[in-house]
Amino acid sequence: YDDSNPLEVTAEFIADLGIKKGEKIDYALLKDGSTVILVEAKHWAQKLDFHDNQLIRYFHASRVKFAILTNGIHYKFFTDLVEPNKMDLKPFFEFDITSITEQQTEELKKFHKSYFNINTIVSSASELKYTSEIKNILNTEFKSPSEAFVKFFANQVYAGRITDKIVFQFSDLVRKSVNQLISEMITDRLKSALEQEKQTAHKEAESMKEVIVEGAKEKQIETTGEEMEGFYIIKSILRPQIGSSRIAFRDAQTYFSILLDDNNRKPICRLYLNGTRKYISTFDPARNEVKNEIVSLDDIYNFSDAICSTVETYIGLKL
Repeated sequence: YDDSNPLEVTAEFIADLGIKKGEKIDYALLKDGSTVILVEAKHWAQKLDFHDNQLIRYFHASRVKFAILTNGIHYKFFTDLVEPNKMDLKPFFEFDITSITEQQTEELKKFHKSYFNINTIVSSASELKYTSEIKNILNTEFKSPSEAFVKFFANQVYAGRITDKIVFQFSDLVRKSVNQLISEMITDRLKSALEQEKQTAHKEAESMKEVIVEGAKEKQIETTGEEMEGFYIIKSILRPQIGSSRIAFRDAQTYFSILLDDNNRKPICRLYLNGTRKYISTFDPARNEVKNEIVSLDDIYNFSDAICSTVETYIGLKL
């Protein structure tokens, strides 16, 4: 929200309630002309309580759906899940900006001006509220198990009567079991992450190996003066037919390919000049390679008709 635009952010927002006039809240966020969020801001070192129920009064007076209480570091988001138009005493969402998680960031995005939708946020507010409360309860129970929590497990694993002595004994057992389980779960997650990282590293190593091998192959390819001389002979044969700029070559390990328009789909001929015996390959109308032995490069001229015919075929097909 643009805090310099009064149509989006209003500071010292007035929220009159009954005979009490001039009640002001620090900020009101607006969208499409309507107030959508109230913000009460406190000093960074100040604890976030309701300060004589100030925010609750503002919430009721303005009839908004969301309110935020913050000291700039800790943020608490409120709505009216328990009773309509009456702000809940417990926030449905909160975070610390110095240690915000990815999940909290995703929830915070819903309040962004571009994505703000009351129905969407309200539908997830209830789930956020109760999951947060359940996590807090579990955290407390894991650190210091209550009698009810201990009895829940003792009743399922102990055959005798659950006395105070048994509860005392099981309190430590439950705490240890929970810690061990969490430790094992973390270890399993770490193992899984390490295995995935290992597999990724292996794939990257294989990929790098392929790149190195391909690079080595490319280094092994050396275009010889004889191959270039053969290339110029082909260009001279085709010069009356097409511009020389359309004739290109690509060198490979086993042959020297001459192409029309530098297109692999338009091979004109191939020269095999690196062995003890030399060959030229032309292509018939079905594009089958026809390989013929030559004694010297001058013999290339003997295949001028086949070379020109191949190019005429490509030009006629307009490939």
